[in-house]
Amino acid sequence: MRIFTFSLACLTILQSTFAAESNLTTPLSSHLILPTNFKPPQVFKNTNLVRSVNLEKGYVKETVNVVIENIDTNSQDEYYVPFDGSVAGKVGGFEVRDKKDTTKPAFRSELVEYDTYSPTQFYRVTLPEPLNPSAQLTLSITYHLLSSLSPLPATIKQQDKQYLRLTFSTYALSAYLTQKQKTKIKFPGVDIPEYTGEPERQGSTFTYGPYDNIPAGSESLASVRYEFTKPIIHATSLERDIEISHWGGNLATEERYQLTNKGASLSDHFSRVTWQSTQYYNPPVTAIKALNVPLKIGSLNPYFIDDIGNVSTSRYRSNLREANLELKPRYPIFGGWSFPFRIGWDANLKNFLRNVKGDQYVLKVPFLEGPKLVEGISYEKITLRVILPEGATNVKYQTSVPIVAESISQHKTFMDTLGRTSLTLTAMNVIDESRDADLLVTYEYPLTAGLRKPITIFLAVMAVFTTAWVVGQLDTSIGKSRD
Repeated sequence: MRIFTFSLACLTILQSTFAAESNLTTPLSSHLILPTNFKPPQVFKNTNLVRSVNLEKGYVKETVNVVIENIDTNSQDEYYVPFDGSVAGKVGGFEVRDKKDTTKPAFRSELVEYDTYSPTQFYRVTLPEPLNPSAQLTLSITYHLLSSLSPLPATIKQQDKQYLRLTFSTYALSAYLTQKQKTKIKFPGVDIPEYTGEPERQGSTFTYGPYDNIPAGSESLASVRYEFTKPIIHATSLERDIEISHWGGNLATEERYQLTNKGASLSDHFSRVTWQSTQYYNPPVTAIKALNVPLKIGSLNPYFIDDIGNVSTSRYRSNLREANLELKPRYPIFGGWSFPFRIGWDANLKNFLRNVKGDQYVLKVPFLEGPKLVEGISYEKITLRVILPEGATNVKYQTSVPIVAESISQHKTFMDTLGRTSLTLTAMNVIDESRDADLLVTYEYPLTAGLRKPITIFLAVMAVFTTAWVVGQLDTSIGKSRD
């Protein structure tokens, strides 16, 4: 009778935790669609604009510092930043701040849609406070462009130098009149054999301009060709799973990469003899020779798996000051070659999770980890999945990385009943500088939910013993035959 009463109480607790699953909430997202004949109202002018283009890594990073002035008779709080339609899909990390006070949070910005086939797309920036007539504000606009560099020539020999070409406008594309502007380009070196226009050259920096009174929407195309004898590392896909275990006090991370080198392809077959002979003096090469993955101090049990088996070399070094996972592919990754692999590790959960009050928890983890290289690495698509304990509810998140899709679902693993709560976030066009960005996840995890798994195990064991007892009570003997 006592066993029956205890089992009934367990079932009651399970029922209450099942009912809590319906309390899942997700942050709201907005999608703005404008009319097809939309044009930004001419309520601003750019009094001074300086555009900086950095080509020191395998992607393009741009910073635009601009002084804007309200030329309208009313206060204004919406500023539009245009991009060419062929470039808009390659833009990532778009961020606008107050240049004179970088401690303030970034301004709200969103990509507005009004015509998919339009030659121009816009980002709408909402100022934190309306700008009064004739008032000025200095904006710092930063973003990066993926897949905008092309090797020229497209094929080279194994030991040749690699040159990249960038086509751009010497005018910063703007939706408003710009009274004065100039464009600076920073190259990785001084070997720049071809360029158009008449820039002012100082070492590895080109300056186009200054230009005066440039109308809205004006462009002046130019191109540069420069040496970049390094790999252009690009991940077409990264699937990153973070699994939380309250009972085990563990945070397990696994990352699955589809990595490729977008540099110049080899014009001849790869020569292992030539490759080995160059390792003695270590010249610049366009191939990926190794990957260094810095981990959080105290990370445990790292592993590295090549898609065709663990035939690559890895080494893990950990001490009180650092933790590094060094990966060496089984072959150098030249231009056009791919390298799919996965890595994973464990960590102590108490270093990432905090109990705020009662059943409320806050999880703080890096949005992105992965390899850290001098030449940089870009990510076309990142799918981040945070697997919370079974029974977690009221899930919310916050991150500085722009999210294009979000969902909450159930993830079933060993001995789960309804499945664990899983938060999935998708980001596009991300670069390795997002390693500094954190992801904050808040959720509620009541005690009854924490008891779900041990109660499930207890009931399963009781069911096994009960079944064995019932089967043992059956009379399976063969009766006496009739005479």
